[in-house]
Amino acid sequence: MILLASASPRRRELLERAGWPLRVRPAEVDESVRRGEPPAAYVLRLAKAKARALRPPRAGKGSVVLGADTTVALGRAILAKPASDAEAAAMLRRLAGRRHEVLTGVCLRDAGGREAAAVAVTRVWFAPLSARRIAAYVASGEPRDKAGAYAIQGGAAAFVRRIEGSYSNVVGLPIELIWRLWLELAAPAVG
Repeated sequence: MILLASASPRRRELLERAGWPLRVRPAEVDESVRRGEPPAAYVLRLAKAKARALRPPRAGKGSVVLGADTTVALGRAILAKPASDAEAAAMLRRLAGRRHEVLTGVCLRDAGGREAAAVAVTRVWFAPLSARRIAAYVASGEPRDKAGAYAIQGGAAAFVRRIEGSYSNVVGLPIELIWRLWLELAAPAVG
């Protein structure tokens, strides 16, 4: 059983498709970026904070809290969720014709307080985008509430020339990493 510390419908859907029984209870944490904080450190810090904000379920062995946070990085610049359509358009202009990275920090925490955490990184190459194409995509409303102002599983799929790494990570949750971390926690503690 997974207690998902997120309100993201994309994360919920990915976990359900993978066959995990789950409950959803969003964790409230401050998602502000700290001055000079690298993207990987940022998403890992938030994933751990979300996992620690909730009490793990006691529904049996293998039950965990799952905290996750995803961002888009262009070099060291963090492109989180846009605050406005203008900011979304600016992000898409920066990503157009370039390679960027999608990073997701994941933390699993069990009832005994043990944690397994890591960051998944996927490289994404965007095609060049005209101002008109960006404006039409922003007007669709899809960039709202999306790190980097796009959804690879939606209209932005047409922007992507190639990816290197986990597709589910770009959607918002690296399923293969969660499985690996879950197995790590399920292994008997040695000590």
